[in-house]
Amino acid sequence: MKKLTFSVVSCQLLLGFYQCYAIDLPAVHPNLIEENGHLVFVDKQEKYSVRPVDTKYTIEQLVGNPIGTDSGLQFNFGHLNGRLYYGFIKQGDGRYPQPVFYKLFSPIINGQTSIDILGYLGGKYDMIGWEESGRGTLGYRVVTQEGAMLYDDGKIAFTGKSPFEVNLASIVEGPFINLAEEGTFHETVRVSFETLNETTATVVVHETIDKTTVHSFTDDDTPATHHEITLFALRPDTVYSYTVKTSRQNQFYTESYSFKTAPLPGSRKPFSFAYASDSREAQGGGERNMAGTNSYIMKKIAALVSFKKAVFMQFTGDMINGYSDSVELTKVEYRNWKRVIEPFAHYSPIVAGIGNHEAVTHKFKKPVGWDIAIDRFPYDTDSAEAVFASQFVNPINGPDSEDGTPYDPNPNQRDFPSYQENVFYYIYDNVAMIVLNSDYWYAPSLEIFPEICGNLHGYMMDKQLAWLEATLATLDADNNIDFVFVTHHTPAFPNGGHVESDMWYGGNNTLRAVVKHSADGDNLIERGIIEQRDHYLKMIMKSQKVIAFLTGDEHNFNVLKIDKRANIYPHGWDKEDIRQSPHFRQMYQVNNGAGGAPYYAQEETPWRSHVQSFTTQNAVVFFHVHGKSIKMEVLNPDTLDTIWPSRDL
Repeated sequence: MKKLTFSVVSCQLLLGFYQCYAIDLPAVHPNLIEENGHLVFVDKQEKYSVRPVDTKYTIEQLVGNPIGTDSGLQFNFGHLNGRLYYGFIKQGDGRYPQPVFYKLFSPIINGQTSIDILGYLGGKYDMIGWEESGRGTLGYRVVTQEGAMLYDDGKIAFTGKSPFEVNLASIVEGPFINLAEEGTFHETVRVSFETLNETTATVVVHETIDKTTVHSFTDDDTPATHHEITLFALRPDTVYSYTVKTSRQNQFYTESYSFKTAPLPGSRKPFSFAYASDSREAQGGGERNMAGTNSYIMKKIAALVSFKKAVFMQFTGDMINGYSDSVELTKVEYRNWKRVIEPFAHYSPIVAGIGNHEAVTHKFKKPVGWDIAIDRFPYDTDSAEAVFASQFVNPINGPDSEDGTPYDPNPNQRDFPSYQENVFYYIYDNVAMIVLNSDYWYAPSLEIFPEICGNLHGYMMDKQLAWLEATLATLDADNNIDFVFVTHHTPAFPNGGHVESDMWYGGNNTLRAVVKHSADGDNLIERGIIEQRDHYLKMIMKSQKVIAFLTGDEHNFNVLKIDKRANIYPHGWDKEDIRQSPHFRQMYQVNNGAGGAPYYAQEETPWRSHVQSFTTQNAVVFFHVHGKSIKMEVLNPDTLDTIWPSRDL
């Protein structure tokens, strides 16, 4: 972020210790001040101090700082008391390697525990052959003494027969198959993964038909823990096997999988893709409550998507509980979600979009009631947008930020968070997917405390929509593209759970984002939430290639058919009626927020009679593309029940 006129010291409680650091104050929050080294929100005569951040757990802590011993591995989980469940991961034994847990667990006492490989995991329990090879990989799960699951299937490699050593080149997350930076998948693929320590890395790629063709790709020579390696000059519509090899000092580690590149754009070959959202943790305990995510349902979703041979899955928001003021705790929740999908994302892209529960905030404490929350800053490191971008590898072809708009308080400096990797588009054959952010610069308390400034849940700001309009024009002119889907987390027309928010707010158009140039200045945002919704709808309806927009947020599945007969306005609406616009045409809103979060039932809305197939069952939507025709199918990933038989939308 560019330098601003003044800064403030922020403090956080990290594992029991206060840490303080100086940060810049964004000009878009003119009512925030520094007072005695603390960040303070001033609302008329009231002052609210920011809460110190309480980070209960970090990824580093839950990885456990493993070291080798004479009999196995020893872990240090900090202050934690609980249990460590563990078992071997046998690479190559099945397509989706996962840990097979041993019959016993290791107690965690004051953070300390160990795994006795030599005493317990030899002989009839040596399913990986470590006694002969002196190498292996362990999976493990960290659980509190109350039974709450904190860390989902961590993995660590080891060497030796006694004594044992931690393999310093261990991959602890991934590898994942990702789209190219420009949003394609037919000639370029990116492989991403995290390592235990700083390592160098290489990806070796083989064509499965012409096995004499070998490609080798490396990242730069600088050792790192986060790796993104671009595989280029690949053949379209081709299956490749790949091996990731990491190295540190005299140790190495490998994992091998495969992927298939997309056909050339416009090939119009048959394929399927999947859509879902909202997998944040649910009730019921166990894996439904895996420290931020419903891993029970999410794993079933990913498995069904793979079983149905979908070439990619779009998952738009609320992967995690979020709403935290701790960047590190948010990363723990993201790690758990990614570890759930990892066995399946070795092979094909699972593309994440952002939702309101991905919020990372500053929280200002009130004497009673909810805290006052805004998007966390510094924006380039701590905002919801920046943390999301640090955790996912998405195309980099979206807009920059809301800087440069008429409401930008300082045109010569950065005042808003970035859209990088949270707004983008990508292409697979003759289908384009545009991913938007309907929770950009999100201030969860804005509806109650507009003086705090920030953006409203569901309000897509002008720069993003201008980029959308330009992108739609580009795709409309592309003869290789037949179908365009637009996805964003919040429905334009909520039906159950968020009728008093999303892009409707019970029909209250007075609500909107709030941007002021001074603490007592006017709000410079002109259009209300319903007007901005209509501004967006006119753009996608003008494009004849957009057939549906895909949403979530409401934890149910339903399809809404929007046409001129649908009542889409509150009583007494006196502004433009876009149903009279020359570009207004039939459009579908496909809502699937049934990815595992607690359910919402259907509510009364002006458009209720146009809603089809409303259900609170868990759901995965499949789109089956065959040339210039497309069908939709919806299945329950838990029961495999058919919710929507495969048919034209």
